[in-house]
Amino acid sequence: MLTGIRIVFLGGDARQLEVIRKCVEMDATVSAAGFEKWEAPSPGVNLAQLSPELLGSADVLVLPTVGCDEEGNINALFSTGRLQLLDEHAAALPQGSTVYTGMAKNYLRSLCAKYSLKLVELLNRDDVAIYNSIPTAEGALVMAIQNTDFTIHGSVSMVLGMGRTGFTMARALQGLGSTVKVGVRKQDHFARAEEMGWKPFMTGELLQQVTDTDLIFNTIPNMIITAQVLSRIPKHCVIIDLASAPGGCDFRYAEKRGIKAMLAPGLPGIVAPKSAGMIMGSALVQSISEETLNKGDQ
Repeated sequence: MLTGIRIVFLGGDARQLEVIRKCVEMDATVSAAGFEKWEAPSPGVNLAQLSPELLGSADVLVLPTVGCDEEGNINALFSTGRLQLLDEHAAALPQGSTVYTGMAKNYLRSLCAKYSLKLVELLNRDDVAIYNSIPTAEGALVMAIQNTDFTIHGSVSMVLGMGRTGFTMARALQGLGSTVKVGVRKQDHFARAEEMGWKPFMTGELLQQVTDTDLIFNTIPNMIITAQVLSRIPKHCVIIDLASAPGGCDFRYAEKRGIKAMLAPGLPGIVAPKSAGMIMGSALVQSISEETLNKGDQ
């Protein structure tokens, strides 16, 4: 239970509604800013405007999955105006309070460091990232189906990167009857991919591996699908880039060649916001509970 814990939520999409509901269910005292357009707010939630006064009594500040940009702007789907986290807001948080988000950019990290606030990035947790990879893979499959005129079954698919999302993506494609190539950067990943029945290769061999590919799913967050690589890809190939923006594909050159390439970050919040929100909500509640317990032991 989170009885007595004061939580302030700032912005977010449909996922955040599920996280808020979970915290209310666990008896936290919840305020939320940036939710003016929430049609049916959960009973017990105090809808407020962002101000230093709102944050002055918070034990926990919760930001969206991607906390804020490098100017402090917060994604707030249900807000009627701009929502921006500034110095004055961070300064108002009590000493010892914790800021939660999915992943943080440098602006948020610097702000937390400046005011000695503990920052927790929930997507760094293996359990959250693994669970989150499921709606990501499902959403990527939907995009692939919508943007091709052939079946995934019998196709040649390529997954670049074998982290948590890459692994789930490759397994899903295999289950649908695709021949799966996996581009890896580590020998242990190569061995695991081979053991799974996929066709692994080191990413340095990408140029030689793309010539017969129908679908490419990239999870590597730096430029890997270069113009040189794109020049060897069949024109019917569809590229779905699942890496964080700006992704790992030269989209300009792909368009020039007539290759369909799409950047698709944040798929869990688009295709399965309820499930994705429940994943984040459970992780948040667990983390706050552990934090509270640790403080009590000190």
